[in-house]
Amino acid sequence: MTHLLAIDQGTTGTTVLVLDDALRLVGRGYREFAQHYPQPGLVEHEADEIWQSVLGAIGEALAAAKVPTADLAAIGITNQRETTVLWDRGTGAAVHRAIVWQDRRTAPQCAALIAEGHQDEVRAATGLPIDPYFSATKLAWLLDEAGLRARAERGELAFGTVDSLLVHRLTGGAVHATDVSNASRTLLFDIHAMQWSDALLRRFAVPAAVLPEVRPCAGGFGHTRGVPGLPDGIPITGIAGDQQAALFGQACFAPGEAKCTYGTGAFLLLQTGDRAVPSRHGLVTTVAWQIPGERAYALEGSAFVAGAAVQWLRDGLGLIDKSSDIEALAASVPDSGGVVVVPAFAGLGAPHWRPDARGVITGLTRGTTRAHLARAVLEGIALQNVDILRAMEQDSGRPLAELKVDGGAAADDLLMQFQSDVLGVPIRRPQLLETTALGAAMLAGLGAGVWTDKRAIAAVWHEDRRFEPSMPQAEVDAHLARWAAAVAKA
Repeated sequence: MTHLLAIDQGTTGTTVLVLDDALRLVGRGYREFAQHYPQPGLVEHEADEIWQSVLGAIGEALAAAKVPTADLAAIGITNQRETTVLWDRGTGAAVHRAIVWQDRRTAPQCAALIAEGHQDEVRAATGLPIDPYFSATKLAWLLDEAGLRARAERGELAFGTVDSLLVHRLTGGAVHATDVSNASRTLLFDIHAMQWSDALLRRFAVPAAVLPEVRPCAGGFGHTRGVPGLPDGIPITGIAGDQQAALFGQACFAPGEAKCTYGTGAFLLLQTGDRAVPSRHGLVTTVAWQIPGERAYALEGSAFVAGAAVQWLRDGLGLIDKSSDIEALAASVPDSGGVVVVPAFAGLGAPHWRPDARGVITGLTRGTTRAHLARAVLEGIALQNVDILRAMEQDSGRPLAELKVDGGAAADDLLMQFQSDVLGVPIRRPQLLETTALGAAMLAGLGAGVWTDKRAIAAVWHEDRRFEPSMPQAEVDAHLARWAAAVAKA
């Protein structure tokens, strides 16, 4: 058994990869599923639609791989984080639509908890601010507003993030478990004691009876049973939330190593070793992973808009026909002509945390063309990451030596070169940009004994290209100064 099945359950669709024991991609499947918006600010998923997307993507990946199912050594899972699901323990059926991480319905409850003075105690235990983004207030809302509290307290209902839902269904209802990285995104998990916190359960009014068992990221999560298209008995041996999985998939195994995933937004994580580093600069502290003999933490910062800015050029302004056209258009001019774009379409995230901020374009002249605007958008994506990474350096006390990159926009050579220039460090791009799924496969292989340790995994991580900083420092300083001035206007 030499192949691994990696399930990457994302916000808008599910990707499944089949990889061999050298982490070469041999099969891929993808299925989208519906997004439900009952009211402005509310975002929901149907648990059954998520599950059907997983089954469809598994079938497509196995068909493409032409690998017999008997050759699958293990299954790894990575998932959209914070999305909250509640289901009946007996039937496995969801009792309400899942409340997605983007959902803001519990903003009033969060504001009340902050006004009562609970922010510092929650952040000290969890590394997270009180915010609707995380799972605890979503779960409390389900228990109260959907009238499910009594059933939950009687032990009839099970809560989980999406990884837990998939484990429950993959094992035929035999296992209710999560991993430490997903647990650390709930506001209910003490990241220092590495266990559910009784104090936090009381604070958020969550009964312990609904919680999954928390397990390490690499290890046993049960075996398949009754799954269409898969034989019984395949072990599930690796789980991590999507951004932690990408950090592992980039082989960021030493403290101070960092990765940036360029998707709709940009997600940056810096590994801090066995020390949970509190942030003084608007970042969050999170569990990166727990594997045999090791626990690792990370600092995390997110820019809300990255690839979405390119989509805006395509769909909102009609300046390009498809997203991949932006590189050639931007490269048709030597620079942005002094134009700066701050892509704060949804406010500014870390380290500024200004939800009221809005997008800004500065430096326009009569000579500005769509090529200058395209180049300025790419530069804005990179410059907002500089702010986050400098905050990480200050919090961790470690200078950044290099940055590993993944996600769709990481394929853009011009963007990657500019990112290297303004950061002043090398950028390393792997051959397989789907490192979220790759990390799930690595953890599953580690948990199943395909590899004995991280060193063996690092040996099969393959680099595609390295970008070295080449811009003169005076030019870098000018970019950073123009960026700071534009951000102040956002």
